[in-house]
Amino acid sequence: MRRFLRNPLAVIASLVFLAIVLSAVFALWLAPYGANFTKLALVTAPPGEEFLLGGDGAGRDVLSRLIYAGQLTLAGSFLTVLVAAGLGVSTGLIAGYFGGWFDRFGGWMANFLIVLPGTIVLVAMFTLIGPNIIITMVVLGVLIAPNFFRLVRNLVISVRNELYVDAARVSGLSDGRIISRHILSVVRAPIIIMAASVWGIAIVVQAGLEFIGLGDPTTPTWGSMLLDAYNNIYIGRHLLLPPGLMIGLTVGALILIGNGLRDALNGEEAIMVAPRQRVKDTARAAVAVPSVPEALLEVHGLSVGYAGRDGSTKTVVRSVGFTIARGEILGLVGESGSGKTQTALSVLRLLPEGGMVTGGGIWLEGQNLAGFSDAQMQAIRGRRIGYIPQEPMSNLDPLFRVGSQLCEPLQVVGGLSRQEARDKALALLERVGIADPHRVFMSYPHQISGGMAQRVLIAGALSCDPDLLIADEPTTALDVTVQAEILDLIRDLQAERNLGVLMVTHNFGVVADLCDRVAVMRGGEIVELGPVNDIFARPQHDYTRTLLASTLEDAPVRPPLVPRPPRQQSAGAEA
Repeated sequence: MRRFLRNPLAVIASLVFLAIVLSAVFALWLAPYGANFTKLALVTAPPGEEFLLGGDGAGRDVLSRLIYAGQLTLAGSFLTVLVAAGLGVSTGLIAGYFGGWFDRFGGWMANFLIVLPGTIVLVAMFTLIGPNIIITMVVLGVLIAPNFFRLVRNLVISVRNELYVDAARVSGLSDGRIISRHILSVVRAPIIIMAASVWGIAIVVQAGLEFIGLGDPTTPTWGSMLLDAYNNIYIGRHLLLPPGLMIGLTVGALILIGNGLRDALNGEEAIMVAPRQRVKDTARAAVAVPSVPEALLEVHGLSVGYAGRDGSTKTVVRSVGFTIARGEILGLVGESGSGKTQTALSVLRLLPEGGMVTGGGIWLEGQNLAGFSDAQMQAIRGRRIGYIPQEPMSNLDPLFRVGSQLCEPLQVVGGLSRQEARDKALALLERVGIADPHRVFMSYPHQISGGMAQRVLIAGALSCDPDLLIADEPTTALDVTVQAEILDLIRDLQAERNLGVLMVTHNFGVVADLCDRVAVMRGGEIVELGPVNDIFARPQHDYTRTLLASTLEDAPVRPPLVPRPPRQQSAGAEA
């Protein structure tokens, strides 16, 4: 509100529009005469003392009719906005977020409505039902709805795979909650702009329809006043000015208000969200999986594929298997593109669009997650499985405070009250090593550092007390000092809560420091799996030996730099 009030054009436009609306609402008390009060002696009379703006072609007071005409004009045009936005935004959100058959059907319907000749449709409606401006404006709203649909759908597609949306899914929030809170908040500014524009367009279209005689002549509107002025153009030219100015002022005010609201909602600084980075993996074979007693997580024969345009399926992870016991940390290590993240996302059932589990099973204490529905997985994420993503700044929604994002899963998933969620969130922030938890709680993501954001994500992953924690390269974007602090924090929390942890990393230093066992991935397969000490001391696979040899540990020290000899100046330069 403060940002909006600092915009002088928006404030002035709001005051003008508010005055127009209030004058229409209180027309009974503000208008000097009734809407149809007639005085034949003042037919097309110029502005004067009795009729301040003159008389129209029937001897009615122009000022009174102008005030009363705002009622139906504003109400009818607003009805168009409600219908268009209600249909277009709701269907656009569903089509953009879920895709599939609804997206295809919605696109076909939008194209069909767009190619319909709107004026002919409205004229046909007038022929069928007569001069009913309310029904006409409803039909106009249906015809305009595809514009909202296309705008919202395209915006949702651009943000539905952002990392903070995935983080909301992992925390256990439902699709409806994610759409209403995290998706709609991103696309609301363009919707407001379009709604303001459509309201102005609806006023102009309504006036145009009434100007060509498709309105109810007994009901005052700005369009019918324009028609009356046109019919008396040679003897009452002054009649064109009041309705014309009123339409222009109203439409202009709506446009300025929409721009002001957009600027206020977006804030003074543009916040850019890095696009989600797709992982490209290739497929290979598998190794045997040793049995672990009382395993928390068991993955056997897991294969992941992506559907191609020709109907084929490209396998990117093939026959992967491993187990994790309570209190154990398993490192999943390999170079970029080896399939680590695809494996982790398979456990969460959050593969990118087109991805699917094509074989094997994923068991969480005897429950096969591969066969779970989306609703069942929603009950698992956040409650049983926590997730710490990489790129901490991209996994926090830039439009909401840190505290709001921590409290949301605690209230929705954990069932806590607002105060209980706030108290637990502050306690979690303090537990993950944040010195001033209240300040961070009240901060926006861009107001905290990357290391602090990673601690916030760890607090969020642990907020609903999960049994299994998946950490996807949680130290990649951090400097060395902060990396060590985050690893110490994960180790302490894992021991404190007896968590099973799947640590996805490409850093053997992280594996040596934190993990009990390690699985080495290459090209979509696990090529070696065993205790960390055995893998470091006696690696069996050539690829594992290559990875270990590529680290900087025990590498030869670079020789000292040889100083450059001083440059000789020329005789001319000395002179």
